Amino acid sequence: MPAGPARVPAEERLFSLVLALLVTESGLTKSEILATVQGYRQRYDASGANANLERQFERDKDDIRELGVPLETIESPGDPGNNQTLRYRIPRSGYELPEGLEFSPQEITLLRLAGMVWREGSLSAESRRALLKLQSQGATAASDLIGYAPRVRVREASFEPLGDALARGQRVRFDYLKPGDPAPRQRHVEPLALVQHEGRWHLYGVDVDAGAPRTFLLRRILGAVRLAGAFSAPEGDHTAAALAGLEEVWRRSTATVRIEPGTDAELRLGRRRGVQRADDGTSTLHFTDLQILADELAGFGPEVLVIEPATLRTAVHDRLAAVARLHEGSTA
Repeated sequence: MPAGPARVPAEERLFSLVLALLVTESGLTKSEILATVQGYRQRYDASGANANLERQFERDKDDIRELGVPLETIESPGDPGNNQTLRYRIPRSGYELPEGLEFSPQEITLLRLAGMVWREGSLSAESRRALLKLQSQGATAASDLIGYAPRVRVREASFEPLGDALARGQRVRFDYLKPGDPAPRQRHVEPLALVQHEGRWHLYGVDVDAGAPRTFLLRRILGAVRLAGAFSAPEGDHTAAALAGLEEVWRRSTATVRIEPGTDAELRLGRRRGVQRADDGTSTLHFTDLQILADELAGFGPEVLVIEPATLRTAVHDRLAAVARLHEGSTA
């Protein structure tokens, strides 16, 4: 079986898209972009079967707009309202660096290294916006500093293959360890969206065996993600559906805890989204996954007492008891 086209990294594809839209005055149609821009053209089908590629382009448009890139759309005068004849461009006047602002090669390199470090962290949008702008305007780096690029990786190993399967419209198989199960179980899924909620990545898709949508926490996927054949994704905003479902779980799932004043637990838990403090000294926390919350609370030891629900109290107790057993017989 012949190998498919080589996968182009997302950063390279976005950079190529920005560059192409910067150099055109009249704009490019979607078909022109998919047929010519690096990262799309390798998978473009001239016969017209490009539904997955078009969805990728729609996601990329959202990404570059979130990065602050001023993407414009121009309707065809003779065919208004037709998305197929809509033209896209990035006006240079809205994207160029301020007049007189220049960076030395060493400064460019340091900015690039900072962007690499924070690529997947809380400063991702800002760093990627800066890097795209600098690269698209021809900024060059100092070669003697290249190679000193620390990485902070917060995505699970399954993220990249799942993202690739999502872009290609491919089913996947993977082993998934659900809390309480004695062993992982293989899942067969049609991926529809990858979303981040409360700092954790989730896969949203149709569980083929169950015949219903499911959300999977990436940290519970064990081993390799395997492709399992093409499928046609249903229409709809699957990202919004996934986030809405997770948000609903977060909203209705609460825990009541008592936090020791003046402790690290008070500082950290007090910053959680939606935390509510009562007059009796207790705090109410929202959560989407009881087992993850149990891990977090157990890490604070005696600084936190779980009042309810009982399932969370038991889960925290079991974790602390396991730690105590590990230290039985050790000397002080």
